[in-house]
Amino acid sequence: MADATYVGPMTPELVEQILEKERPDAILPTMGGQTGLNLAKTLAENGMLNKYGVELIGAKLPSIDRAEDRELFKQAMARIGLKTPPSATASNLDEALAFAQEIGKFPLIIRPAFTLGGTGGGISYNMEEFKLQVQAGIDASMTNQVLVEQSLIGWKEFELEVMRDLKDNCMIVCSIENVDPMGVHTGDSITVAPAQTLTDKEYQRLRDAAIAIIREMGVECGGSNVQMAINPEDGEVMIIEMNPRVSRSSALASKATGFPIAKMAAKLAVGYTLDQIPNDITQKTPASFEPSIDYIVTKIPKFAFEKFKGTKAELTTQMKSVGEVMAIGRTWQESLQKALRGMEAGLDGWSLSKGWKRLPKDQLMYKLRVPNPDRITIMKQAFEDGMTKEELFELTAIDPWWLAQLEELHNTEVWLHEQKLESLSADDMREIKSRGFSDAQIARATGSSMLAVRAYRKSLGVLPAYKRVDTCAAEFQADTPYMYSTYDGTCESTPTHHKKVLILGGGPNRIGQGIEFDYCCCHASFALRDEGFETIMMNCNPETVSTDYDTSSRLYFEPITVEDVLNVIDVERPDGVIVQFGGQTPLKISTALQKALDDNPIPAASGQGNVKIWGTQPDAIDEAEDRDRWMALLTRLNIKQPAGGSARSEPEAFQYAHALGYPVMVRPSYVLGGRAMEIVYSDDELKEYITTAVEVDPDKPVLVDKYLDRATELDVDALCDQQGNIVICGIMEHIEQAGVHSGDSACSIPTQTISSQALDIVRDWTAKVAKALNVVGLINIQYAVQDDQPYIIEANPRASRTVPFVAKAVGHPIAKYASLLMAGKTLQDVGLTEEPKPKHVAVKEVVLPFAKFPGADTLLGPEMRSTGEVMGIDRDFASSYAKAQIAAGQKLPMKGKVFISMADKWKEDSVGIAKELLNMGYQIVATRGTAATLQAAGISCEAIFKINEGRPNPADYLKNGDITLMMITSSGDEADLRDGKDLRRLALTLQVPMVTTIAGAKATAQALKAMTAGPLKQVPLQEYFPDYRDDSNYLMVGLTKKPQVTAFR
Repeated sequence: MADATYVGPMTPELVEQILEKERPDAILPTMGGQTGLNLAKTLAENGMLNKYGVELIGAKLPSIDRAEDRELFKQAMARIGLKTPPSATASNLDEALAFAQEIGKFPLIIRPAFTLGGTGGGISYNMEEFKLQVQAGIDASMTNQVLVEQSLIGWKEFELEVMRDLKDNCMIVCSIENVDPMGVHTGDSITVAPAQTLTDKEYQRLRDAAIAIIREMGVECGGSNVQMAINPEDGEVMIIEMNPRVSRSSALASKATGFPIAKMAAKLAVGYTLDQIPNDITQKTPASFEPSIDYIVTKIPKFAFEKFKGTKAELTTQMKSVGEVMAIGRTWQESLQKALRGMEAGLDGWSLSKGWKRLPKDQLMYKLRVPNPDRITIMKQAFEDGMTKEELFELTAIDPWWLAQLEELHNTEVWLHEQKLESLSADDMREIKSRGFSDAQIARATGSSMLAVRAYRKSLGVLPAYKRVDTCAAEFQADTPYMYSTYDGTCESTPTHHKKVLILGGGPNRIGQGIEFDYCCCHASFALRDEGFETIMMNCNPETVSTDYDTSSRLYFEPITVEDVLNVIDVERPDGVIVQFGGQTPLKISTALQKALDDNPIPAASGQGNVKIWGTQPDAIDEAEDRDRWMALLTRLNIKQPAGGSARSEPEAFQYAHALGYPVMVRPSYVLGGRAMEIVYSDDELKEYITTAVEVDPDKPVLVDKYLDRATELDVDALCDQQGNIVICGIMEHIEQAGVHSGDSACSIPTQTISSQALDIVRDWTAKVAKALNVVGLINIQYAVQDDQPYIIEANPRASRTVPFVAKAVGHPIAKYASLLMAGKTLQDVGLTEEPKPKHVAVKEVVLPFAKFPGADTLLGPEMRSTGEVMGIDRDFASSYAKAQIAAGQKLPMKGKVFISMADKWKEDSVGIAKELLNMGYQIVATRGTAATLQAAGISCEAIFKINEGRPNPADYLKNGDITLMMITSSGDEADLRDGKDLRRLALTLQVPMVTTIAGAKATAQALKAMTAGPLKQVPLQEYFPDYRDDSNYLMVGLTKKPQVTAFR
């Protein structure tokens, strides 16, 4: 997409190399979130921008400082007559305590300056919490500054997305209202656009304030986000904060209105004015027209507290959600229910799920009072238990308007439970559907099946109408087909008879399934459009590129459920449906889709046969997912796998564990991101796992496998065409040993320690499995290599989260190739017939959110917990690994004391690491057992006590600032799970880099050696792949026709 693409650490030193080499005229700092803004601030302040003659566009340094520095922001608001909550800035604990004493009451809000997602902030209800949170906020802030603020908990919260150009034209893109009152980070709240509970007079006050703020802050041009609070008692307005950049709310506002804020902001930054930029959707109005919408948009965040044991599932001013879903409807009830069923949380809408465990009264009341991820569902139980909306208001402080809407939905469902399906008239059905009830909800209420409801509804002529998002409330015709479903009026879809394909997206981001799958969906769309297909994207995630209206020929912003997908298929009648790019989301419904298409074939609109699922068929996907079928396949192919089996009862689980011998790996079948996967070492641990982590029954077997100790894991991505040809795209070696989830392990291409004989076996088995499953498109297979013997762990006959990394590492757009193979092309046609063998090394490292989840241990294990990843690329492994570590936020020290504490089985392995560190000039501190091993090998080191042995211990050294790097492996005993966890959390709080696996420690030592040998070099991807060619690039940059010449560098 760019002429030069640098994939590497975003540090001032390494960015200076890019400035020196590329000599850009300007830097646009407002598109990369807080990371980009903070980096631009540093470059401006340390003189690098002046040195290379680079201008900041979009937001100048004074504007960034005024918006992000809490004291300057407060002063700016006072100058324009706007109120902010009573507050004081503090750079140390004493200053914060002085203000707390002045306020005289809790709760108090702590807001660090220059941080992302409220990192380091929170709500303090007592002095002990206050001291801890203030210190954490000061440590998290790049300017060591926090704002201590009087609480506005219970006030209503709003956001306005505002834009300004260089001629001082200002416009409001969208208003957004939080359903949760103040006290919950806006990223963690259910939010609705446009605002619903404001009078026009109140809205105009907020609008005027937002425009005054963007002018006062000096944001010359581009988009900004202003957060405000209103006292529901008297209408008093307080300004909370302003982001002088596009934010996560900008993505939501862009999808909600069809107004592409980031695209417009970029054009404004290079000198365009709002009246000069045409509206893409209407093609008739300029961008200066404020969007007007005649529908309601609801965003619901998705959480993953279950992956962070020890952390309370409660919401505060620090953001903890890992993704979000958005839905559009003509009413809030409709959009809320659509969003809930798009969440993939076992909900069909605003109804209690089949397995809901009802809360006793005391827990119910607590969870209504204290914001938490399940509060919207808990309110449903409250209504069922007879609570009134007035009682709920007293407990939640949620505005009565929202509660009245929920009460109506509850009453409708109560009525529905009294009906038989056949007794519902067409008017009844239309009314129920217009309130957002899914066919599955109606089926449960009336005692029928979802497909029976669907058939009956269609027989009544009650069909969804697809409306267009047009930015102008239907005042002008929409040129862009960006659709949502409703049961209100005429359908505006106007489908064509062209060759077309429906691509199912991945739904909300979550741990284990994120933007990697969206990358695949987008690349598939670009490649197939270039091939002459009309591409239809269906997804419900506002954070993604797939839901941009110009990524595909047509966009349906809808939940990924059987009902909603079949509705779109009914209207569009595509030639093919692609399910293998959206992760588990479309795969989970693929068997039901296939059955529906087999039972009631739908002719394709192009006239070429019936609608089919393209690529690997659902039955083959099931064969890889179903443990018994999978074991039978491997036995047939004579392929080794770790010994184990499926336990369908508790006694069976113990039987397998005893036969295999501890330790064993246990996990539910059909899991994503290693959910509820653990290594257990005894009967007691297995008993606890079965009691607390999973339910074991014949329909939900638990897999029990022998744990392969001291093994190395591999990930293999391969492509297969319809003629049975197979090519491996990349073999990745995990840095962390087997037992750490592949999504939490660093990995490298090419492999570094695996023998050629073992790799030959891996290549042979990959081809055998892919052919046996009749894979068409992508397959990912995971292996463990123990003592040079490979074992196959699992196969995913779909795109995996590794695809974008492999594509960038080997220089081939493999997701695009996969989509073309599904459309009938061969590997020879796409130009990939041999496994790429890069001469460089690429390393992927993960980003872990432990700082957001106090109480959770930082040890890596079989359950995935990372929320993102970075990549380092260089000519050798050590430099690539160093780049990946720095990019992931590890502040690797160039000198100082390294603390080493190893479990017994890793003590000997630590000797070589300690020698390397000593040779580089580091000093070694170790616990007594590890120190004895190192000293016996002739390594000079200082021995200290473990925490439970005495003082001084590692915690003392950390608090004194004496340790600059920690290398710890867990023994897993009771003392380590207690003291070791506290030590690891302390290192995290003090931002001391820490490595918790032996393989990671070895790689870190190599990285430090590369860093001490000389500065790391930034090189663009284009120099690694000078011959790279992508025929669909023009679509990625927004062109509709292929240019005569594709110019790179």
